Amino acid sequence: MPIDAGYAGRAYPPTDAYLVGREHLRDFATAVGATHPAHHDVAAARDLGYDDVVAPPTFAVVIAQAAEAQLIADPAAGIDFSRVVHAEERFTHHRPIVAGDAITTVLHVDSITERAGLAMVTTRCELSDVAGEPVSTVVSTLAVRGEG
Repeated sequence: MPIDAGYAGRAYPPTDAYLVGREHLRDFATAVGATHPAHHDVAAARDLGYDDVVAPPTFAVVIAQAAEAQLIADPAAGIDFSRVVHAEERFTHHRPIVAGDAITTVLHVDSITERAGLAMVTTRCELSDVAGEPVSTVVSTLAVRGEG
């Protein structure tokens, strides 16, 4: 089944709040080799003016991918995840993510283009805190190989 290009322009409802846990941030920082003490130690983060440990900049992808699952899981969209290659990711941070944040995400399907059996699907995830203030914008492009 081909990808439904009509999904371009679609916005999904806000996700349930993603609760950012201190241990999750520490584990993520360790996994990506982020050694700054503010990613691991509450006192070091507070010395820098944060309420708790601070997420490495790429942590926003964890929250964004949870929102992108709405599109991938939608059978009518026609995306076979076994044929997906992650092509590009861009982050715009409006403020740091810290442990204790509750973040909701609105997924936008910005574009779908198909050429020579390859579909490029660009999504934009707008991450906001519970007050509705912007936290991060994550723009992701997925390359989806056709079946032929």
